[in-house]
Amino acid sequence: MNILLTISYDGTNYFGWQRQKNQITVQQRLEEALSMLMKKDIEVRGASRTDTGVHALGQAALLKTETSIPIEKVPYAINSFLPDDITVTNARFVNDDFHPQYSVLKKTYQYKILNSEFKNPKLRNYSEFIRQPLDIEKIKEACKYFIGTHDFNAFCASGSTAKTTVRTIFDLSVFKNDDIIDIEVTGNGFLYNMVRIIAGTLIYVGIGRFEPIFINEIIESKDRTLAGKTAGPYGLTLMKIYYKE
Repeated sequence: MNILLTISYDGTNYFGWQRQKNQITVQQRLEEALSMLMKKDIEVRGASRTDTGVHALGQAALLKTETSIPIEKVPYAINSFLPDDITVTNARFVNDDFHPQYSVLKKTYQYKILNSEFKNPKLRNYSEFIRQPLDIEKIKEACKYFIGTHDFNAFCASGSTAKTTVRTIFDLSVFKNDDIIDIEVTGNGFLYNMVRIIAGTLIYVGIGRFEPIFINEIIESKDRTLAGKTAGPYGLTLMKIYYKE
């Protein structure tokens, strides 16, 4: 059986999604839970390699196994073996040719910023704290320059193994509620640290270091040194992965 799992997790206590030799990761905890449930060694293939401290509401992983558990009961069965900061929220059958990475149509990420005079201890693991006032209208104006298909090499961290740095961003929106600013971006794929670099660059726009139109110049330059800093991991959440039916 090919079963696609949707997983939600608080990434605070994990060294990212992907299994590592000497660090605890979300994939490791999920595979341990599945192995206990199925009473055999289980491996899963994830859709997105979230980094240390990054969260998810819509991570996806492919499970290949035989089970007599009804598909609608699979999340409940797995969750009984998982820690409180990881939850399987959905399970469904997929075809034999399904691939958790290559079958992706688009992904949505959210980056959360706390823009206030003082830090909020409750949000320290779930947002980037910026004390300087951010110009939300300039940030919104800057967002439109990211929309479309571009070579996003200037927004890719070193160490990437991507064959091409061309990506398409379908939507990039900003929402403000009191001291909280949410940046939501949807694209057909993202380069290494791309969303965090976009967030860091928009922060530079918000504090007045960059003018919105400068985003065009950064993209055209393909030069990472022209873009903003890589914003911290804790503000980032993988919201949803969209698949071909």
